[in-house]
Amino acid sequence: MNKIIELQEKRAKIWKQAKDFLDERQAKSDILSAEDNATYERMEKDVVDLGKEIDRLNKQAAIDNELNQPTTNAIVGAPTLGKESGAKDQYDQSFWNMMRGNISANVMNALKEGSDSDGGYLVPDEFENQLIQKLHQENVLRSISHVIQTSSGDHKIPVVASEGTASWLDEEAAYTESNSSFGQVTLGAHKLGTLIKVSDELLNDSAFDLTNYISTEFARRLGDSEEEAFLTGNGTGRPTGILNDSNGAKDGVTAAAADAITFDELIDLFYSLKEPYRKNAVFLMNDSTVKAVRKLKDQNGQYIWQPSVQLGTPDMILNRPVFTSQYMPTLSAGNKIALFGDFSYYWIADRQGRTFKRLNELYAVNGQVGFLGSQRVDAKTILPEALTTLKMGAGK
Repeated sequence: MNKIIELQEKRAKIWKQAKDFLDERQAKSDILSAEDNATYERMEKDVVDLGKEIDRLNKQAAIDNELNQPTTNAIVGAPTLGKESGAKDQYDQSFWNMMRGNISANVMNALKEGSDSDGGYLVPDEFENQLIQKLHQENVLRSISHVIQTSSGDHKIPVVASEGTASWLDEEAAYTESNSSFGQVTLGAHKLGTLIKVSDELLNDSAFDLTNYISTEFARRLGDSEEEAFLTGNGTGRPTGILNDSNGAKDGVTAAAADAITFDELIDLFYSLKEPYRKNAVFLMNDSTVKAVRKLKDQNGQYIWQPSVQLGTPDMILNRPVFTSQYMPTLSAGNKIALFGDFSYYWIADRQGRTFKRLNELYAVNGQVGFLGSQRVDAKTILPEALTTLKMGAGK
């Protein structure tokens, strides 16, 4: 460990010398001489090489620490389908060899632990994480909601149905009972799948990044389907959407018109949500609704809402972020066109173990290979009072 600290200090010292040297030379001339350039590059190389050596020593220390652990400790973690320790790398490599069609006895043996009853194979851990990251990018609900992992069966979540209260008491008076009552929200698992086709030529091209292509396309398709179901799903073979769920977002405000909104109605929507939820609340609307809000003006003809012009800062309404989804209803009579609330009380449950299956023969006549991908997911509003809606008027 002392050696690592010594090298870190040495690297920091050389890097400072390199920057000072460069500053000194550039103060005299904008162009380095060949000799000065060679000197600087040599110092820069020393910094890089020392960094590599420090990384090696850190890895050695981590391995030594692991090997020095007592061997009598019980193993308490459950095996995860052949993906622990060294088996993980073997499974990952064999999985993608199989996807490309490079199948051998060793490949099939490594995949044995990851097979399901339908012949699909559980995707490797790193690929699973990559998929989840891309799903968050494709599905706005995943980026603002609470996402959990479930293993099997229904996941029951206890929620407070009614809260107890305190009472003022006379001296020596008996306490009044006031108990909280609890209910349950059950998250199941609905199956969502897609079929991706890749040409034989592309699949056999070593330069073709199959992993990235499948994860991007898989995430795009699943993300779109998920987002639509999470908002407007009918509950038949898919989640019941927030806007269709009788236990979803509560009704907040109804607009006076059937095809237009006012800024006053947005203020009413803001205050229709209880104060504890407003500090973490966000707006969710369709692009067309956001455009209508941007056009609202005050009596002096000035736009009321000024969207953010700072990079990385989201647009705001009443100092709360605004997100958009193509699956939010548009400005039409009776539609719930805006959601406002704390989406951490909307839970998305991913059933662990997304699977892929390669189809060798079905599209062979077209020179293509098919890939079936599936996942199981459900979503529910855990606390309806944390989300509220703006609904358009009925019209004539």
